[in-house]
Amino acid sequence: MKTQFKTFFAVAATAAAVSAFWVTQDVSQAQNQSRTEIPRTPDGKPNLSGIWQAMNTAYWDLEPHEARHGPLSALQAGAHLAVPPGMGVVEGGMLPYKPGMREAKEENQANWLERDPATKCYLPGVPRATYQPYPFQIFQAPDATLIAYQFAGADRIVHMDRPELEAQVDSWMGHNNGTWDGDTLVIDVTGQMPDTWFDRSGNYHSGWDMHVQERYTMLDRNTIAYEATVNDPNVYERPWTINMHLYRHQDENMKLLEYKCVEFVEELLFGHLRAPGSPIGDGITPIN
Repeated sequence: MKTQFKTFFAVAATAAAVSAFWVTQDVSQAQNQSRTEIPRTPDGKPNLSGIWQAMNTAYWDLEPHEARHGPLSALQAGAHLAVPPGMGVVEGGMLPYKPGMREAKEENQANWLERDPATKCYLPGVPRATYQPYPFQIFQAPDATLIAYQFAGADRIVHMDRPELEAQVDSWMGHNNGTWDGDTLVIDVTGQMPDTWFDRSGNYHSGWDMHVQERYTMLDRNTIAYEATVNDPNVYERPWTINMHLYRHQDENMKLLEYKCVEFVEELLFGHLRAPGSPIGDGITPIN
């Protein structure tokens, strides 16, 4: 079994490296395409406005992984909380934890249902917000870009070409400064709270000292090559990068619907304060 597991990770790491190579090639090819092949704003910049979504398993685990059962405390949920297999999106395959730091990740994973901030409807942070299994919408303007996420009503404002603006306090979605590198939108994210994870497998960061740099490059009108580099010297030996594609929703009536999940976690967070026999959920069914 161990041999099979090692073989899987070796194959998956190779596949992740190949995937990263092709994403890089896609970006290079996109930079050489005619300026008329992607939508552009009046000032000539690629127009990223639209509703987008990632189509991978990074939400469950950034690293290469086999399918596995969900939390041991919720085995009755069966396949609903199981983890689908994935080839990983990390360049090089595995995250470069500093010695002794991966143990905390393993403990997080073992207690995922109780510890994952997303279970409590906390805002997901960056880059996790990008590859959740929910859509997000980009509203692009010359001075600022708004990115709105369906999950929990999260959003962030990207201040364009204002490097003098710095994070004053830590926040769930961080402080976002943007600029253009040719046809690539580059966003530097600082000042994030330490209370978010990168995925459901417990991969974590230290918070304020972490710096995330995102790169959005349009390959065509319906595809974005997304890259995020994380630099967190408190937890990782070196900066590391993830790569993936984002796809535009093309349904004519597609909208970003409200998913205010706070009401669904009230019992989880505050159930211990409820009087015995009082109703929850539908307001009718009594719970003893």
